[in-house]
Amino acid sequence: MNKEKISQIIGQIDARYIDEAALSGAEGGENRLGAPSVLPKRAEKGANRTRRIAAAACLALVLALGSATYAYAAEAEAYRTAVEFFEENGLPTEGLSRTEIKAVYRDIATRRFVYSKTPEVIRQVVPGWEIRQEGSTPEELAALWERKDREEPGEGVELTYRRDYRYRHTERQGEVLEACILECLRDGESLWTAEFTHFYLDGYAQVSGGLAVWGWNETRSSGERTYAWLAYVDEGGNILWEQPLTHGFQMEYIASVLQNEDGTWAVISRGDLNFLCLSAYDGEGRELRFRQTEVGNLGVWNAARLGDGYIVQLGSWNTGDYAHLYRLDREGNVIDDYAYEGEDCVYHLVDMAEFGGQVYLSAYAVPPQHDEGGRDEIGNILDYVISHGWKVSEEELTPIVRENYTAVLLLCDPEGGVPQTFYSVSGSLGGRLKVRETDALEWDVESVASAYFSPATSAFSIGGSCRVYRYVFDASGVLTGQTDTGETAPYYR
Repeated sequence: MNKEKISQIIGQIDARYIDEAALSGAEGGENRLGAPSVLPKRAEKGANRTRRIAAAACLALVLALGSATYAYAAEAEAYRTAVEFFEENGLPTEGLSRTEIKAVYRDIATRRFVYSKTPEVIRQVVPGWEIRQEGSTPEELAALWERKDREEPGEGVELTYRRDYRYRHTERQGEVLEACILECLRDGESLWTAEFTHFYLDGYAQVSGGLAVWGWNETRSSGERTYAWLAYVDEGGNILWEQPLTHGFQMEYIASVLQNEDGTWAVISRGDLNFLCLSAYDGEGRELRFRQTEVGNLGVWNAARLGDGYIVQLGSWNTGDYAHLYRLDREGNVIDDYAYEGEDCVYHLVDMAEFGGQVYLSAYAVPPQHDEGGRDEIGNILDYVISHGWKVSEEELTPIVRENYTAVLLLCDPEGGVPQTFYSVSGSLGGRLKVRETDALEWDVESVASAYFSPATSAFSIGGSCRVYRYVFDASGVLTGQTDTGETAPYYR
């Protein structure tokens, strides 16, 4: 035991015992000749008392030293156990003190997940995962810890759909569409196919009893009208009905179909590149109501139910408007609109989904850019490349591109409607959202894995690839799992 530790222990002994013991050594004991000193009886009693006090002080010191030795050994054992736990689970110890390592170990081992250092340690052993900005809950950390070495089950039991087209040759018109084919698969095996001969297939959505399917009719000249088409396909692949939307527009397309709680459909569409439209249909294909609102040249990109109404994303690539949201009531009236903006970033909304009574928005954020020819997402990156003589290696460019992006999962409150940041993942882009049949929400996050500069390519300036991670949330919004899907997604800007 070092001198400093002993000094600390001695310092805890009552000072008067030490003083009296020192006084005893100066006044009593043996004389210079080695013979016992002769003291008066009164003095002898005082000396006896002093010797007892000195003995008590020494005993206290011995006990304190023994306790300190035991405490030191116990601390060393606790630290050794914590380090072994870290090593067995691949947890990083860099930047942590002995005390913090032991505290993180106890926090995980006791399944409390409340210590402030624990989230950062867990985050580093789960690739691609970022703690929510406002702090994770113990339940979320516990769920993540349980699944850190476990792969999520695949989607083999989920239904998937594939589109195909069949054409026929005519002497007058050349190749013309004969049928759009929608195929339903489960676990890779085909269950049914449905053929649509009146329109190009553009999208579909799950509804009670089957699928709502939509698209637009083929036209041969600008004078012909482009109608939006809507169809209902049952679970066996039978087309129950199909019909065009006849709202008087020269061109109309459907952006989304949402099923209401009463079984009716809300069809969100865009008319003549100028109107936001909402029409309601029953399960038999009868239109119940229609409302149009002039919004200017904004595309209708996504939509979801929000409370008793709907939330719709409108945007424009030309004006750099990527996060404009409109709130509609059940009748289709616009009751609010706002752009989701950050103080130090620009948001790009990618997808939205209703789940657990709330609306989740998948997005990614980039810093404000020096806009060069409309390249407002990578302007700063291009400035860097140009300043380095147009010669930047993939190894140098990839971390710069990663630093430019943050995937963000936003949550809309049904009352206020304004999105709030829910989860974020650095170095990534937000991807698709999907509500699984098993009552879970999947969020795909595209983590930038590589990036290269390609000045000679006309379609893009920076290309690369992303690795897709999948996050799973339960109905209460708790993160229940995360996995590397092994999939890749292209990156072109």
